[in-house]
Amino acid sequence: MKRMQIVLLAAAGCLFVAGAAAAQMGMNLFKKPNIADIFKPVVGAGAVYEQQRSNSQGASKPNTLEMSIVAKETVDGKDGYWMEVGHAEGSGQIGYGKVLVTKDDFQFHRMIFQRPGQPAMEIPFNPTEQPKSHMQEEIEKWHMVGSESITVPAGTFSCQHWKKDQGVGDAWVSDKVSPMSLVKSVSENDTMVLVKVLSGATDHITGPVTKFDPQMMQRMQQMQQQKPKP
Repeated sequence: MKRMQIVLLAAAGCLFVAGAAAAQMGMNLFKKPNIADIFKPVVGAGAVYEQQRSNSQGASKPNTLEMSIVAKETVDGKDGYWMEVGHAEGSGQIGYGKVLVTKDDFQFHRMIFQRPGQPAMEIPFNPTEQPKSHMQEEIEKWHMVGSESITVPAGTFSCQHWKKDQGVGDAWVSDKVSPMSLVKSVSENDTMVLVKVLSGATDHITGPVTKFDPQMMQRMQQMQQQKPKP
C-alpha cells in the first residue's frame, strides 16, 4: 500500500515534483510558464507508460504505469477530477489508486487505493508545511527550452521540452495526452515513454470503500507474507 501511495503521488506530479508540490503547498502555482501547468484532465482519457529504472547494479525490468481520468465532480465549487493510476504489483497483477484533484489549483482532496483481491480503502490526505520551501525550489529549477517532435511507441507528438537546471532532468509534454501531458521523461535513474493513449477509460476500483485502518493493513500485509510462493 505504501508503495502504491508513492507511485500515485509521483504520477500525479508528472513523476517529478511539480504536482506534488502544488498539492502539499496548497497554493496556486500555475504562473505560466510553469511545469506544474501540465495537468490536462479529460474524463475517459488516459495514457500507458513504460518505466525503466536503473541503479548501480544496472537497469531493472521495465514497469508499466497507467494513468487516466475516470470521473468528474464538484469540490467546493471547483471542478474536481478523479485521476486513477494503475501499477503492476510483485505478482504481476495491477493495483489501482485514485486521487480527487481540483484542476485550477492542483489540490488533492481524497485518495483511494485497492490492491488485487482486497477491499478499496480511503487514505487520509494531510498536507504538511515542512516540504514547502524545498518543493518551491524544485519547481523553480524547471524551464521550457523549446518545442520538439518526439517519436515514442504511441506515435509522434509535437512537444514542449522542459529541462531541469540542476542535475539530469528532461520532460517532453503534449496537450494531446491526458491527464499529465507526458510523452517522455528522462531523469538520472528513470526513463518513461508513452506507449499507448487511452480513450473510454473507466474506474477499476470496485466495491465499497472503507476508511484506512492501520491494524487491518498490518494484518493484510502479514497474510500476504505468509502465502506460499508459486
